[in-house]
Amino acid sequence: MAKEISMNSKILKRSDLELLEKLLSTMKYGSVILVVQDGKIIQIERTEKYRLKD
Repeated sequence: MAKEISMNSKILKRSDLELLEKLLSTMKYGSVILVVQDGKIIQIERTEKYRLKD
């Protein structure tokens, strides 16, 4: 179900794709939510969780 994002896509600019990649690469646990309006990504939300050791 994963869809590859074309770099020529009007849905996501190259700078936004680079930001998304940075957010994902620096996160160990958590989630990234893409908010879509009129077929375009308008917002990226990041929630990071920190696991505490016993």
